[in-house]
Amino acid sequence: MRSVFPAMGTMVSLVTERAVAADAVAAVFDAADRRFSLYRPDSELRRIAAGRLRLEESSPAMKAMYADALEWRQRTEGAFSPNRPDGVIDLDGIVKAAAMRDAGDVLDASDCGAWTLVVGGDILASGADPGAGARDAIGVVDPFDRGALVCSIMLRGRRRAVATSGSAERGDHIWLGGQTAPADFVQVTVIADDIVTADVLATAIVSAGRAGLDDLCDRWPIDVFAVDRAGRSVATPGFRAALAPAGGRRPRQRPGRQVATQLGA
Repeated sequence: MRSVFPAMGTMVSLVTERAVAADAVAAVFDAADRRFSLYRPDSELRRIAAGRLRLEESSPAMKAMYADALEWRQRTEGAFSPNRPDGVIDLDGIVKAAAMRDAGDVLDASDCGAWTLVVGGDILASGADPGAGARDAIGVVDPFDRGALVCSIMLRGRRRAVATSGSAERGDHIWLGGQTAPADFVQVTVIADDIVTADVLATAIVSAGRAGLDDLCDRWPIDVFAVDRAGRSVATPGFRAALAPAGGRRPRQRPGRQVATQLGA
């Protein structure tokens, strides 16, 4: 069963084994959008940005989301931040992933069987035992040709989430230290056990660039594929292992640290 509906300025695609009330999933995204969108004049976060509501007087949900974002800022040493250079609180970097996580909880509690949720290109799949086989192949879009795939991967075991961040579609929109990030990488794809970790660290690696790539890969159990402005690609060994049999070029080792390995020639 497949359902497609708009949410949070993008499209949501839900595929389940058995029929499920997609309205319950849509309601999760609608609630997040109504509270956290900076593009809705009636949202709580928009009222904070406009100075009509103090953060200290905001809802518990707002404070909790901001606190989570601040914790990620601390853990990534500023590579991820919920504050724009102009000081406005912008939670887009975590809200969509949190909504996907919550929608996943709704689906897990339903009788829909295995499921896959795709939101704006990010993917969350139903859980599986560590020994379970691979799920369907997932394509990673080529940042220089949005109509083509650069490779395909398979999620296995506890790996449930895939998130991609970069400047290929939206331009340089990620910041670091009060400035737009230098964006060594035009696109970063992260595979993780949960969607919030995948989404936040994809953004953080774009922000941190090559200098932060190995450090973030060292500190989190993630698999990463990154493409720089010259079209060169790097991938962690775990990402290489996840490549679908017929998809992607096989990576080879690059000199230096072995956290990341180079793809292609």
